[in-house]
Amino acid sequence: MPPTIAIVGRPNVGKSTLFNRLTGRRAALVSDMPGLTRDRREGEAEIAGHAVRLVDTAGLEEAAPGSIAQRMRTQSEAAIAAADLVLFLLDARAGVMPADAAFARLVRASGRPVILVANKCEGRAGGEGFYEAFRLGLGEPIAISAEHGEGMGELVEAMLAALGLEPRRKPRPRRGDEEVPREEPPAAAAQPIRLAIVGRPNTGKSTLVNALLGEERMITGPEPGLTRDAVASDLAWAGRPVRLFDTAGLRRKARIEEAAERLAASDAVRAIRFAEVVVLLIDALHPFEHQDLTIADLVEKEGRALVIAANKWDLVADRRKALENLRESASQRLAQVPGVPLVAVSALAGRGLDRLMEEVFRAYATWNRRVPTPALNRWLSEALERHPPPAAKGRRIRIRYITQPSARPPTFVAFCTRAEALPKAYLRYLANGLRAAFDLPGVPIRLRLRRAANPFDDD
Repeated sequence: MPPTIAIVGRPNVGKSTLFNRLTGRRAALVSDMPGLTRDRREGEAEIAGHAVRLVDTAGLEEAAPGSIAQRMRTQSEAAIAAADLVLFLLDARAGVMPADAAFARLVRASGRPVILVANKCEGRAGGEGFYEAFRLGLGEPIAISAEHGEGMGELVEAMLAALGLEPRRKPRPRRGDEEVPREEPPAAAAQPIRLAIVGRPNTGKSTLVNALLGEERMITGPEPGLTRDAVASDLAWAGRPVRLFDTAGLRRKARIEEAAERLAASDAVRAIRFAEVVVLLIDALHPFEHQDLTIADLVEKEGRALVIAANKWDLVADRRKALENLRESASQRLAQVPGVPLVAVSALAGRGLDRLMEEVFRAYATWNRRVPTPALNRWLSEALERHPPPAAKGRRIRIRYITQPSARPPTFVAFCTRAEALPKAYLRYLANGLRAAFDLPGVPIRLRLRRAANPFDDD
């Protein structure tokens, strides 16, 4: 198990910027707006040849009981308690603030090894704040600029020393040197299924993620828009690894006013593109509103497998009738992904989770399915016999052959004469036939046409 390093500090000192710098990618949202990060975000990094787990946390600040800020602080304190090393950041340009001193005492009381990091030390502006940091009682600060990458070498050395690690250098065996043993490549570990939970604000996405993880990992509450970052968490369900992405609620663009919400919406859309299976969480009491359908359409266009979960099922009165109505609405209003699975869940009560994950695994398998070429062409022959392609301007269109070049989602290519003249309605007939014949419900199907390569083909 790699060591865990928590990055903590008051809001807007550059924690997410340092997290992105150490992980080597822009995983966390970054802005001048204080308090942008709310949930714990984890990421893998390599420090001088050692794998470590980094945890980006919400800004530590004094807060009233029950407030959003208090829930954010609770998450940060949990990250400190679980860490092997704490990086305590302060803004050298702003100097040591009263909140820095208060939370330095909190970090010291945790008993965890601590490295004091003075961020934003580029130029002369951070000099005074750097020297002020000595009075926090956390040892000598390390001056860095997370945004510009300055001082990172010294920080890495301090992290290794605090964790009791030595830098690793990979040996470079010379070609033909028999004295250097050849290492066998490690067996490839099973890749986790990338699963994104998306939906409108306040449908219970973070509550569902917490229920699946079995811990209060994401802050939750009645306030819409609590989640901002698309936060990734790893879990194993029925022995299968899953990387779970909690995302911000997606509203109509016209209703998005705050910069933080624009950043969060952009991150949620990016999570959909990165995912393999997407669970669209809808409110069972207000199902299939316009934005639900817009999100489902986005998932289909991005080519991801889709599962619909109707949350707050414990509040539904006539459940049998409600489920029938939901399924009928799904078949009518989500015609682009016919057969999409629909599962009733109660995230708060933890009900329906096993059924939901069964459908996720089934959708993932369908999304990866490949159909043998002989079976495809037997189906094509029968489909053409039942309904031949219509003639265009008195000339026949002939479909000669079909194959599946790729999956994820299932993609088929049909070779035919005068491909540009084949009506879209006939393409839908073929796509629906493929879906029914080869059991491909709830996943997008891509059907491409290519002109037959034979120059003597009769068109």
